Amino acid sequence: MKALLRPLLLILFALLLLAPGSNGAVKERSPELKDIIVTTSNSELLLFATVANCFTPEMITGVQNGIPISFVFQVELSRERSSWFDATLVETVITHTMTYDSLKQQYQIQHSNRAGKLRTTRSLEEAKQLMAELNGIHVVPLTELEPESPYSLRLKATLEKNTLPLGIHYILPFTSLWDFETDWRTVEFRY
Repeated sequence: MKALLRPLLLILFALLLLAPGSNGAVKERSPELKDIIVTTSNSELLLFATVANCFTPEMITGVQNGIPISFVFQVELSRERSSWFDATLVETVITHTMTYDSLKQQYQIQHSNRAGKLRTTRSLEEAKQLMAELNGIHVVPLTELEPESPYSLRLKATLEKNTLPLGIHYILPFTSLWDFETDWRTVEFRY
């Protein structure tokens, strides 16, 4: 009985140390949206953004052990109207998913807005960058925007809660530490 109790107490103590809010470093490193740029091409409204502080060592270990992770970006574009409710032009979700092929020792990243295109890399840093960046996302054709009208673009990022097979989340309790959700960020502009 004592032999079983000691490892259990050590695991419990380690989980308490890793619990959110147990130290100031966790709060400092909470994920946030940065470098949000809304611009135009010849025919489209484009979005660029980055999620900072979005990876933990436990997440990387999980990916390398076969657990995929997905970031979900919610994008909303509205035309602001002073005398009436705002008109929502776009509500879309973009998903970035990372897996690891241990035989080839490479990361695979799939972006939902690039149907069928799978990016592969052996570099963990490049894989993290591909996951965390929105790079030239086509939001709406410029023909749908009214010149000189005010618009607001809202953006939020969330780590998708994947369902682990066969109740493995009971065996891997640290997966709850992966949960993150950024605040909504709003960019107001005139076209």
